[in-house]
Amino acid sequence: MAETKEEYRFGEETRRLKALREQFVARGVYSATPVFAASARGSRVRDIEGHEFLDFAGGIGTLNAGHNHPDMVAAVHSQVERLIHTCFSVLMYEPYVRLCRKLVELMPGGHPKKALLVNSGAEAVENAVKIARAYTRRPAVIAFSHAFHGRTLLTLSLTGREHPYKDHFRPLAPEIYHAPYPYPYRGGPYGTAQACLDALREALATQVAPEEVAAVIVEPVLGEGGFVVPPAGFLPGLEAICREHGILLIVDEIQSGFMRTGRMFAFEHFGITPDLVTVAKSLAGGLPLSGVIGRREVMDAPVVGSLGGTYGGNPVACAAALAVIEVYEDPAFQEHVRELGRRVWERLLAWKERFPAVGDIRGLGLMPAMELVKDRETKEPAPELTQSIVDWCWRHGLVILKTGTFGNCIRFLMPLVITDEELNDGFSILEAALEEHAGAGA
Repeated sequence: MAETKEEYRFGEETRRLKALREQFVARGVYSATPVFAASARGSRVRDIEGHEFLDFAGGIGTLNAGHNHPDMVAAVHSQVERLIHTCFSVLMYEPYVRLCRKLVELMPGGHPKKALLVNSGAEAVENAVKIARAYTRRPAVIAFSHAFHGRTLLTLSLTGREHPYKDHFRPLAPEIYHAPYPYPYRGGPYGTAQACLDALREALATQVAPEEVAAVIVEPVLGEGGFVVPPAGFLPGLEAICREHGILLIVDEIQSGFMRTGRMFAFEHFGITPDLVTVAKSLAGGLPLSGVIGRREVMDAPVVGSLGGTYGGNPVACAAALAVIEVYEDPAFQEHVRELGRRVWERLLAWKERFPAVGDIRGLGLMPAMELVKDRETKEPAPELTQSIVDWCWRHGLVILKTGTFGNCIRFLMPLVITDEELNDGFSILEAALEEHAGAGA
């Protein structure tokens, strides 16, 4: 039995804030734990009661460089002392331009590119769709089942999951169509790349004419859909269909970007060249910032004044991004990420052998997931078991998140700066949770 910390106990200050939350915070706002954070550094978080947690959630993938990375904190302090805000649309500033240049330089492909900075992942996706429509002069967009692209009206329409995201929010945006995303573990009619590509071609023949489609948007690894990695031929095949019909390919790297999969961007694993890429989350080390990077001629299609926003590309957030990107580019950091990935996968695959409830282990690099099932033969999802493990973990000092369309996957988004000791301690807690709730196999 793995050793764990003493079980969490609520203190007076937590109870006080929970009561205030109940009174003043809208019911629809979800929190995965009842913990109130007070401070953090690296992979550790301390709450208002003084309890310490290992963080395997990373702000849902926003903290690849860790909490409060010292280089980022220094850059933010320096920028705050000089300039906090003017709105780039009124008075320009250097950090915005420098960051756009850096993003263009990071993006693979020899073609000329440009970038746009906005605030959130959803805003980046909305702007990518606007840019694609302006360039192609076409209205329709195709997204995929199990996808998640945001919570605004347009991005919610693109999202390929119903509950809870779309509950009572209809009508949704028009001219959005969905095709199946391959889910190899679950098989069925859409378990292979070819079946899904065939279904897309059928959709272009029966649902929307290809000459009406501005773009296809796809996650190179499903995020909220369960960290599903498509078969090797799916994304290249998708790119070929887009090229055949003059459709733009938008790749959503919001959760998978910035070394999470062992490369700067997940699409690099598949040998494709997107027309537009959306980034956010770990772009700025926890500050709100996102962007769209794409082919120069595509990015320049919208008329002057049609893109922007009051806070988009805020100078403080840009300074933070420039600092954390230097962390991601450090060869020593990249080697640490690759070595860390090897150790994570070794441990996870061992659990699959040991625990019958672990139906599948999948992912890329340090973006793995563990899918839990009631029975390995039927593959019936086990969402209650998943939730009980997640709850047990935070009560014993490990913050970890579930994911997946069926609510039965545990995802790993620990900061990439995590130490060997922290990784082992976190896995010891999770292993104890599995022993407690899932039972060990023979």
